[in-house]
Amino acid sequence: MSFLDLAVVCTVALAGPLLATPRGWHLPVVLGELLAGAVLGASGFGVLDASDPTFAFLGGCGFVLVMFVAGTRVPVRDPRLRHGLPTGAVRALAVAVVATVLGYAVAGLVDIPHAPLYAVLMASSSAALALPIIDSLDLTGPPVLDLLPQIAIADTVCIVLLPLVIDTHHALRAGLGAFAVLVTGSLLFLLLREVERSGIRRRVHELSEERNFAIELRVSLAAMFAMAALAVAVHVSLMLAGFVSGLVVAAVGEPRRVARQLFAVTEGFFGPLFFVWLGAGLDVRDLWHHPSLAVLGVCLGLGAVTAHLVAVLLRQPAPYALLASAQLGVPVAAATVGRQLGVLRAGEGSALVLGALIVLAATVVGGSLAARTAPTGAARPS
Repeated sequence: MSFLDLAVVCTVALAGPLLATPRGWHLPVVLGELLAGAVLGASGFGVLDASDPTFAFLGGCGFVLVMFVAGTRVPVRDPRLRHGLPTGAVRALAVAVVATVLGYAVAGLVDIPHAPLYAVLMASSSAALALPIIDSLDLTGPPVLDLLPQIAIADTVCIVLLPLVIDTHHALRAGLGAFAVLVTGSLLFLLLREVERSGIRRRVHELSEERNFAIELRVSLAAMFAMAALAVAVHVSLMLAGFVSGLVVAAVGEPRRVARQLFAVTEGFFGPLFFVWLGAGLDVRDLWHHPSLAVLGVCLGLGAVTAHLVAVLLRQPAPYALLASAQLGVPVAAATVGRQLGVLRAGEGSALVLGALIVLAATVVGGSLAARTAPTGAARPS
């Protein structure tokens, strides 16, 4: 990979902000980045080679950072979580049960033995995608209080389960590796909490801000990449390492300055690079040559929406059930990890992303409906 390739990646990644600019569409920035990668990658002109070792390594770094930021956005310290925790947990469980049934049905329909993976995909939610939509619409009230824990539970559990279900032949190894990452994350949380309570972090922050040392950012990146190294050593996806690191930081309390710095590093370079790299590696032409894979993508998308709408039977308003179905991180991670492990069929990764895009459309509709039906003053016009 050359500097010219990097310049091309950074330039075409601007398609993300351009597509996300109309506020009424509520589209995530990553959509344009994925499409740009697909146009210049295996699906299109072949300008970008996703198999290039340097490009793949930088994409892996971006993957870790994207999942780290996703972890920091899970509202683990939000007091509203405790209020709606019982209701949210019951709804997340109900969705998981329906998603499991649908997962096996879809696997049987397309004759691909990945039912556990499909179940996890359809049961997942995305705090990183749903929360910005909720905030942009200024949605409040009891439906949101019940929705937040449901999303947080589904998001966290599905990310932990994904390494176990995507390669069932090595599930025991993946389980032990995931346990090692989770234990290390717990120890990291205890260490950072003690540093916070002792006042060391505050003193370091003041010195760093005064001298422009960016010490907290350096420490955060060092801890995150150390977790990534552990994940590689124990044969677990980088996804889990990044997400657990982000959860730890969110639980301790992420300083605003560090949040801004991480946002700049991730959203300004590594995140767009990752999604362009992912899009470049997807060959959507396989969906045309193998219609069953296109059917798989549609079934996964519609199945995820259907599974989440079951919460309507548990008194969740339909618009908020559609918001709960928001997903992008888990399907994208599944496509990435599946390609790295070589456990997905040709074009199956593209089908997973197609399903996520269908759910994204449903999420946007749900947000719009929620804003229209919210009480006066509870949501501002989009």
